Amino acid sequence: MENATFQLSLNSSANSSSPDCSSEDNTYKCKFDEDFKYILLPVSYGIVFILGLCLNLLALYVFLFRIKTWNACTTYMFNLAVSDTLYVISLPLLVYYYSVGDNWPFSVALCKIVRFLFYTNLYCSILFLLCISGHRFMGVCLPLKSLEWGQVRYARWVSGIVWLVVIACQSPVLFFVTTSARCDAITCHDTSAKELFGQFVVYSTVMLVLMFCIPFLFIIVCYCLMARTLLQPTRGTTRMSSSKKKSVKMIVIVLVVFIVCFLPFHVTRTLYYYFRSWDLSCETLNAINLAYKVTRPLASTNSCLDPILYFLAGQRFVKFACPKTPARGGDPAATDSTPNCHTRAKNALAMKAKSLVS
Repeated sequence: MENATFQLSLNSSANSSSPDCSSEDNTYKCKFDEDFKYILLPVSYGIVFILGLCLNLLALYVFLFRIKTWNACTTYMFNLAVSDTLYVISLPLLVYYYSVGDNWPFSVALCKIVRFLFYTNLYCSILFLLCISGHRFMGVCLPLKSLEWGQVRYARWVSGIVWLVVIACQSPVLFFVTTSARCDAITCHDTSAKELFGQFVVYSTVMLVLMFCIPFLFIIVCYCLMARTLLQPTRGTTRMSSSKKKSVKMIVIVLVVFIVCFLPFHVTRTLYYYFRSWDLSCETLNAINLAYKVTRPLASTNSCLDPILYFLAGQRFVKFACPKTPARGGDPAATDSTPNCHTRAKNALAMKAKSLVS
């Protein structure tokens, strides 16, 4: 039937002299209907490119030229904006690739770099959100510890470690990803060659646990403890303060974005990889293939949502967009002229806790 969604490949096709012209490689036993992705992916990646580039460039401008005094959270957000910017500038290549029907006219090296940037941005986003969550957790639940471990110099070290860990863990992508000739077109795979696919699945599973599951569980635990602390009524009052309400809203927003952008992609990708080697019906394989292709651009939308979170994160980003004259030496605690060290620590703690929960 002409409009059939899929069809079983003939067993004799492997011995045929004509090459397989399907959009998928010959590791599949089924041929999938993927016409939808030639509209979905170019349009979605194009929107992410335009919005993500504008919003992240605006965020970088604010971070670099308007914010006079950085704190730890600002440092993490800046690195997150850098990661998002590096990724979105690679999207025009994918827009062209999918709009012409899976035909990669560029070099193999460029194919590897584009796929590498996607996974690097994906896991940099997760880990920097983890850092931001941990920083806020200390400010809300462990304010005394945050005075020591929430300083900018530690945030810079942690950011450097995040970049090194992500680049090291994602460097195998440069080995696995390749291109292959298909009739009169060239495919830029987002997985690997057929003979390396089993190893790529093992590698992806390890990354799933280390780079997604563990950070996600840590973020959930941190936000649950923060919510319990923030929802407790302040002594002498019966109503929740506006700053606490904003913090609770931010917890909900971050969790929703995390679940919407990252969770569906990792679930469908894992099923997509493992189902390929199982003896399942073509209907099941086509359904999971469809789900995976839909969640791929969904994972990219974090590049647009992260800059919005900077503004929703509280008053610091908005205030620094039109900064006032900073205190002496850029130190917020410098306005305290009292020589008593305990008083300065209390004032600094109060300012830091206020900035973290606002």
